Amino acid sequence: MNTEIQCLLLLSIFLSALVCSCDEYYLYDEFGLGRSFDGIGGLSGGGATSRLLVNYAEPYRSQVLDYLFKPKFGASLQILKVEIGGDAQTTDGTEPSHMHYEDDENYFRGYEWWLMSEAKKRNPNITLIGLPWAFPGWVGNGENWPYGFPDITTSYVVSWIIGAKQYHDLDIDYVGIWNERSFDTKYIKILRYTLDKSGLERVKIIASDSLWEPISSSVVADSELRDAVDVLGVHYPGTTSSPEALKTEKKLWSSEDYSTFNNDVGGGCWARILNQNYVNGRMTATISWNLVASYYGNLPFGRDGLMTANEPWSGNYVVESPIWITAHTTQFTEPGWKYLQTVGQLMHGGSYVALTDGKGNLSLITETMTHDHSVCIRPPLLPYNVSAQNVTFHLRGSFASISELKVWHSKFDFKGDKTVLFQNLKPVKVIEGSFSIELDVDEVYTFTTITNGQKGSYPDPPLSAPFPKTYKDDFDVQHPYFSEAPNFADQTGVFEYFTNLTDPGPHVFTLRQVVTQRPVTWVADADQTISVIGDHNWQDLMVSCDVYMETVRTGGVFIALRVDKGGGVVRSAKGIFFWVYADGTYKITSDLRGIIILAEGFSGTRAHVWYTLTLTVEGDYASAELNGSPLWKNEVPSESRNGWAAIGTSSFELTQFDNFAIKAE
Repeated sequence: MNTEIQCLLLLSIFLSALVCSCDEYYLYDEFGLGRSFDGIGGLSGGGATSRLLVNYAEPYRSQVLDYLFKPKFGASLQILKVEIGGDAQTTDGTEPSHMHYEDDENYFRGYEWWLMSEAKKRNPNITLIGLPWAFPGWVGNGENWPYGFPDITTSYVVSWIIGAKQYHDLDIDYVGIWNERSFDTKYIKILRYTLDKSGLERVKIIASDSLWEPISSSVVADSELRDAVDVLGVHYPGTTSSPEALKTEKKLWSSEDYSTFNNDVGGGCWARILNQNYVNGRMTATISWNLVASYYGNLPFGRDGLMTANEPWSGNYVVESPIWITAHTTQFTEPGWKYLQTVGQLMHGGSYVALTDGKGNLSLITETMTHDHSVCIRPPLLPYNVSAQNVTFHLRGSFASISELKVWHSKFDFKGDKTVLFQNLKPVKVIEGSFSIELDVDEVYTFTTITNGQKGSYPDPPLSAPFPKTYKDDFDVQHPYFSEAPNFADQTGVFEYFTNLTDPGPHVFTLRQVVTQRPVTWVADADQTISVIGDHNWQDLMVSCDVYMETVRTGGVFIALRVDKGGGVVRSAKGIFFWVYADGTYKITSDLRGIIILAEGFSGTRAHVWYTLTLTVEGDYASAELNGSPLWKNEVPSESRNGWAAIGTSSFELTQFDNFAIKAE
């Protein structure tokens, strides 16, 4: 289009706005389009956030996966980002590494491989991303730093990408550096070199999964780094980018966002940032931490997923509002569509974005979320006002011939119970290229030429129920999808199925704690390893477990009840802990660190012998038994009132567990 025609078009738009009493917005493509849309996604990991999902029985597990990934059904996610497990606590638990030790490789540990495969089955075009939060200790050569030997670290990361393809036929599209921690320019360049040398030129690098600075300035100043980095990814940007980031001309992503309780305010938070990340910051992808709240609710950030599925024992799950807010964008766009240049803030609050496939299709998404009903957990949200408004959209350019738009609507009712989510309304007629609509507060609309959107549904899942108070696991059933025993949530260390080929007796199949060196940590892992299970509200209970210490002299193992903390604060966990040691002693403590000692003495325990430990807590009293014989009984501290059951070790050491059992008193 020549300059004269452009000027005439702009003049006509300006004159129309002067004579119209409503708010007018123009959607056109004559002057080109905006940035390419890269998708909306969810993040599994960053702390074992999908831990309980694999334990669901069918058909409920597949139903949850359909709500997340199946196109034109629920959230229809276009991106799945997963943690590259590093054997360390990374928010709500640990995820196992594919290489616990330098001479060890296993590409079937954990559940992320399974989850990526299930996502890919439902959406073959889904974008897959891997990012380390932590690294096994050998990668850092004993230092809490992964960049000291960059060749080792890059080889470790690249082996995960190669393993994904070789063992699971998964093509990883992007890889990150180190979640929310320092980046090293030399490491990024070597990672790019190692990927290329390994035939993985197509795998792109995201940096640095933290803040806009200093990565943006580094990319601008260093041409080699600029060539190595494909995407600038930041966390919780508050919908804004920076001039330096825009100057790089790189793709800008909110590579971790949301992290908010998934009630209706959480849905409002998600609606606001999905639009405004592009309107304010030109970010073309937004990824939710986390994908699905599938971890024990009393761990940190409970219910901060797009939906909730944390009761595999009952089969109950909840399709929360963020699922349907996501659908407003994902069901009517695809990665590769382009934003129109005509996007922005609505005059009386809220925002609008419009995207096209370049083939005549158009999707327009509006949101009018008020401040108090769209607060995210971070960063702070400055005050602003939103009010009901009458708006008119004028379609120009290649959209001028559109005569009708499908309409999908969500309305949050914070004063009553009339919230509606992802409702298909009567199509709106476009007359002479224009249509008008009244936008109330706390609403989301999608106006689209795409005709096959769907609010998918299944029959209601089973009712919610607490974790059963009678529970047993002899670890003889080796589950095919993951290496951890069902419902155990590792908080420090890694507890895996183990086949003890040297023991012809009753303990051939066991659960084994396998981490023997402190990892390169992301948060402050405990000095002890621990895996929790059950109901945080438990008070009176008995737990028993067979234990086997493999470390002579220094070995130690415990079972516990009323464990009150996990996640990044697991070091300060309180409860009732029953320890035995390979040096022939025992102790009872009220803390994981083993400092607050309630009792101690001689047990006669040693390494390479199986023992049965039993701990019973009822009211103000607890008792411990060794091989069925009483060892201790006394009052317990008043602060130890409720919590999970747990197993663990006194340090990073090989220890086996068998015949775990819980019974209500």
